Amino acid sequence: MASDHSTSPPTIMESKTRHPLHQIADTPTHKLLLKQWLKEEELILSRVSHKESQIDSVRREITQLYIFFFLFHSISLLLLFHASASSSAVAASSACKRSWIPSLCALLSSLGLIWAVRYKSEVESHLEKLLEREKEDAKLLRKCVEELKKKGIEFDLLKEVDALRRAKSLRVESKVVRKWSARDFVTLFFFSVSCLVLAMIRLILCD
Repeated sequence: MASDHSTSPPTIMESKTRHPLHQIADTPTHKLLLKQWLKEEELILSRVSHKESQIDSVRREITQLYIFFFLFHSISLLLLFHASASSSAVAASSACKRSWIPSLCALLSSLGLIWAVRYKSEVESHLEKLLEREKEDAKLLRKCVEELKKKGIEFDLLKEVDALRRAKSLRVESKVVRKWSARDFVTLFFFSVSCLVLAMIRLILCD
């Protein structure tokens, strides 16, 4: 009787003294949850990497639009200046009367490029918000995985999983009052440059 009592190990004490990862390995529910969370974390990191590559691509496109904007107007003004300098007085007077044509072309081109820059900037802003949300999800999930690995079978599945779902569903983006941003100043700058180009076209053709 005494030998039977001495050979029966206290399973509860053993489970508490064992490493949490060993406890998880012996518990199907905790083991399955850990696998699911690790897989989900890997998927989130993959989406984060994809979003970052998309943002880099959009930023390169915006830079190309900047370069094209200045190249287009620089070449246009140089061509107009060269044509005006090599023309006679009668041709110059006629060109001044028709100065609205290059002015209209420059204005339409400027508005088109400004719209394209603004659109790409909005796409960049939207992707940045999505990226921030994915990073928050990854941070929250990583915290839960660390807690599970730390606590082992003491990890309360119902409580912690419910807290994770509630944190994701109740996460509300902070409503920031709309103020002037860098994108607004960029738009204003390009519009000012466009107006300056129109004045220079008039000056070149009519002076």
